[in-house]
Amino acid sequence: MYVATKGGERAIGAAHAWLEEMRRGDPAQPEITTAQVEQQLGLAVDRVMAEGSCHDRGLAALAVKQARGDLIEAAFLLRAYRTTLPRFGASLPLDTNAMVLQRRISATYKDLPGGQVLGPTFDYTHRLLDFRLAAAGGLPSGAPQGEPDPAPTPRVTELLAQDGLMQREAVEDAEPGDLTRQPLSFPADRPLRLQALARGDEGFLLSLGYSTQRGYGGNHPFVGEIRMGEIAVEFVPEELGFAVDLGDITVTECQMVNQFKGSRTEPPQFTRGYGLVFGHGERKAMSMALVDRALRSPELGEGSEAPAQQQEFVLSHCDNVEATGFVEHLKLPHYVDFQSELENVRTMRAAVERGE
Repeated sequence: MYVATKGGERAIGAAHAWLEEMRRGDPAQPEITTAQVEQQLGLAVDRVMAEGSCHDRGLAALAVKQARGDLIEAAFLLRAYRTTLPRFGASLPLDTNAMVLQRRISATYKDLPGGQVLGPTFDYTHRLLDFRLAAAGGLPSGAPQGEPDPAPTPRVTELLAQDGLMQREAVEDAEPGDLTRQPLSFPADRPLRLQALARGDEGFLLSLGYSTQRGYGGNHPFVGEIRMGEIAVEFVPEELGFAVDLGDITVTECQMVNQFKGSRTEPPQFTRGYGLVFGHGERKAMSMALVDRALRSPELGEGSEAPAQQQEFVLSHCDNVEATGFVEHLKLPHYVDFQSELENVRTMRAAVERGE
């Protein structure tokens, strides 16, 4: 049955050696370091941390290097390593109001209280290849420094809520479920859905978010606010009983504003979709917010006909590690299954030829 796999251990060893040779590339060239990956391929590192569900820039950079730049494989490596780590508790909820902003934009208010902060973005570049980057010296580093603005930066959604135009969302004291410890089951409440979306594949969520704007979901979104910056992570040890600052991490938060026509119990108002991801990943945060709002459509009485509105479809297929495993398992030996189907096809053909 598995005659073709004889000598497989030796062949696999050779394949691993060849893979390492391909990863290293031309030995005459200097080997890229994990520090270089972390510093110069920062957006790739951020994506791997988000989809690998583990915030560690050094480990994510190592995974990117080991995976030869295959970000899904790198997320798989990081998530597998994550399962080996001890778990001793949960941090307090992040207070994104206290974020030290590097970027803050809104598409709904031009004169936003606290101002717009463009930050590091591709939005205003011309998308032309910059051949100066191929030169030995590269481009000079350093950006002009401005004085920090001490003005408060209230949320756009809160400004709308103060006028009664934004739906207030109930704050629940119940501890949310944890997808890393319990398998996903349906129907999933919003905290579980947001967890799944936060570590979901960026491309898949981008495609679903795009579909909601093209008529498959009826979303009419505005970017209420995108924030990117550093935020403190706090933990309360049992033996101390008070919060301890563990350090700062960079996150990107997006709140989409969507029109809602109202229902029997709710007046016409705006509703929100929410996205939060590790690092600088506003495309992912925006896509997550679009899909989050689409998944809220049944509870708002809007129906769930479009793919992005069906939680079982979205949440069962957004995880790229699971999707990769299921698709790539087709490369494994299926000799017996195929022989069975081959015999079935031959039997059916013979029946047709006999006129049966």
